[in-house]
Amino acid sequence: MAKIRSVFYCTECGNETPKWAGKCPACGAWNTIVEQEAPSKAKAGRATGGRSGFQRIKAVSLTEVDTAQEIRFLTGMGELDRVLGGGAVKGSLVLVGGAPGVGKSTLMLQICGSLSRENRVLYVSGEESVRQLKLRAQRLGVASGNLLVLSETALEDVLQSVSDEEPDILIVDSIQTLYNGALESPPGSVGQVKDCTMALMQLAKGRDITVFVIGHVNKEGSIAGPKVLEHMVDCVLYFEGEQHSTCRILRAAKNRFGATNEIGVFEMLDAGLEEVENPSQMLLSGRPDGAPGTCVTCVMEGVRPVLAEIQALLAPASYGNARRSSNGFDFGRAAMLLAVLEKRGGLKVSTCDAYLNIIGGLNLDEPAADLAAVLALASSYVDRPIAPDLAAIGEVGLTGELRAVNNLDQRLSEVRRLGFQTCIIPRRRGKSPAPPDGLRVVESANIGEAMRAALGKAEKFPPVKAPEEGNQRI
Repeated sequence: MAKIRSVFYCTECGNETPKWAGKCPACGAWNTIVEQEAPSKAKAGRATGGRSGFQRIKAVSLTEVDTAQEIRFLTGMGELDRVLGGGAVKGSLVLVGGAPGVGKSTLMLQICGSLSRENRVLYVSGEESVRQLKLRAQRLGVASGNLLVLSETALEDVLQSVSDEEPDILIVDSIQTLYNGALESPPGSVGQVKDCTMALMQLAKGRDITVFVIGHVNKEGSIAGPKVLEHMVDCVLYFEGEQHSTCRILRAAKNRFGATNEIGVFEMLDAGLEEVENPSQMLLSGRPDGAPGTCVTCVMEGVRPVLAEIQALLAPASYGNARRSSNGFDFGRAAMLLAVLEKRGGLKVSTCDAYLNIIGGLNLDEPAADLAAVLALASSYVDRPIAPDLAAIGEVGLTGELRAVNNLDQRLSEVRRLGFQTCIIPRRRGKSPAPPDGLRVVESANIGEAMRAALGKAEKFPPVKAPEEGNQRI
């Protein structure tokens, strides 16, 4: 009996090794090596479902390439077009990932309603039957003669259907359910996912078909399968949202045709996903009046300023070690701000349990949110609310100073547009530009001045302490 040859893959980076190892030699990840059967040469030739389904492509001179025809087209959802960089690109392969039930299939089926008006769309589902797709399409109000549905998991049948129907756009739900009969590994394995993705990539580039692929995520939150899967595609989108919240956020982790710092905001309703054109207003809705421990800041998501509410809670620690927790805010940065608040702000927060929470499911990784977090913590410590029409923007340094942030004019305009009347910002050198009409700008040099401006009663907040000369060691 012939011995079956195996190949070992790393699920993080896709590196292949001849034998198993506890640590990947390429990326250094532990316990990520899995075993797969190595395809034979005969199987490798059939791995892409045969070359008969693809057109022969000839190399052309770069000067002969026609760019008169627009290669981008709108999907019908402005938030999705924003994340994609202005619309989908013809011949591109887009991977959409997210937690189960977050709305990936709903998003893809909704854009079929507008795409099928001028294009021929083929929706392939390996998880639902055509009757189930029909029921979901009726609930979303999607109906068009150019929308074709197919319930199939075999890669060869999918490629044959594409060859017969000749669609302009192909949607696959999901990549983990597709399998190639030439490989003996089960669907969803590393070899099957890599092979099916490679076949779809060749299909997109060879026939100039835009392909949207839905991918499941693992318990760590990354797309299931090898990391090389994300390197194959042109665009990787992550659909995020909390289980008990209707807010959904779409962000790009990779985009060859646009920026990766844009986000799209949706709201999940009974009739499907609805675009949120003003995410700041939605995130600030329901904000409590007169409650201590809350402050509003403005962060930049791409070119869009977004107002976010930061809530903090400080309570006396029950045991010797104080507890720290943060949701939507970097844990290490929150610990640093607490240390700065105690050392430079004069507040004894080391004996308190500290909790930080960002409302709406946002993840704030921008330093401009530091000042609002510090003010929210100080407000909870002294149990005194911050004025509801006050916002704070600025980065906090280790010495307690406030550092300038970029795009300050756009942030101030958004703060004023949402009805805020006061904004605390870092003190700027030179002549400061005029703030928007109706907005009072308070410039502060350090967190002590900012806390006194936001909460008053200077005796509670002593001036920022400078490091002693005797303690400065190299």
